[in-house]
Amino acid sequence: MPYPLFVVDAFTRSRFGGNQAAVMPLAAWLPEALMQAIATENNLSETAFVVKDDNGVFHIRWFSPLAEIDFCGHATLASAHVLFGENPQASRLRFYAKAVGELVVTKGDEGLIEMSFPNRAPQACEAPAALLAGLEPKPRQVLKSAQAYFAVYGSEAEVRALKPDLEALKTLAPFDVVATAPGDSHDFVSRYFWPANGGAEDPVTGSIHAGLTPYWAERLSKAALHAFQASARGGELFCRLEGERVLVAGYCVSYLKGSVELGEAL
Repeated sequence: MPYPLFVVDAFTRSRFGGNQAAVMPLAAWLPEALMQAIATENNLSETAFVVKDDNGVFHIRWFSPLAEIDFCGHATLASAHVLFGENPQASRLRFYAKAVGELVVTKGDEGLIEMSFPNRAPQACEAPAALLAGLEPKPRQVLKSAQAYFAVYGSEAEVRALKPDLEALKTLAPFDVVATAPGDSHDFVSRYFWPANGGAEDPVTGSIHAGLTPYWAERLSKAALHAFQASARGGELFCRLEGERVLVAGYCVSYLKGSVELGEAL
C-alpha cells in the first residue's frame, strides 16, 4: 500500500530556498520506529506525520533524521501548505502536539500562512563553558528557553561569520543553540545549530521564533517584526507578538508529491 509523501520548501517564496520538510498525512500512526526510519531515509531537517481525529484536529509529530522533535515550525507550515492545497476551501486548521498544545494555522492573502505559537520567551542565564567554547566571537549575552541557548550578538555580520565548533555545542544536549542579532535589512537575523538533535545547521527554524519574537519585540519596542534566518538557503519570517501567543507566518513552495512503499517494513 502506498503512503502519500510531499516535500515542501517552507519560509520562502522561491523553490530551493527556505527549509525543506517532508509531510506524510496518515489515517493512523505508523509504529514509532518506522516513522523514525522514514525520517532518517528522507534525510531532511524534519518529516512531519499528520493524523486527523474525529473532531477535525490534525495531530502532528515531527522527526529529524536523528530523533523525534518536540516542536517544529517549518514542518508545521509545510503541513498546513499541503492540507490547504488538498482542501482549497479551508482557511483555518487546528493542529495538536503534546509538547506545545493546540496550534491554530490560518491562510492569508497570496499564500501567506500564519501559525499561532505559545510565547516561549528566553530568560537570561550564565553561559555554559561549552557554549563559549563552541562560538567565536563570544556572544554579548546568553539566554535560555526550553528549546535552546540564545547567543546574542551586536551585528548581522557577526552572526553570518560564525563558524561554530559543533562538537562543543553537541555537548549542550538536549538544548540547541540559536545565534541572533539586529538585522541590516530585517528587524533581526538568526542562525540555528542543532548537532545533538538534527544536524549541523537548520536552514530555517520556525519554532525558535516563538522565543526570538518576544525577545526582539521588547528590545526594538515593536510587536510586528520581519525576520531572516541567515543560513545558506535563507528564510523569511513575519512575526508578531500578541501577549501569550506568538504569530509566525511564511510562504511555501511545493517541490515534490509522491508515495512511499513500505512493503515488509509494516
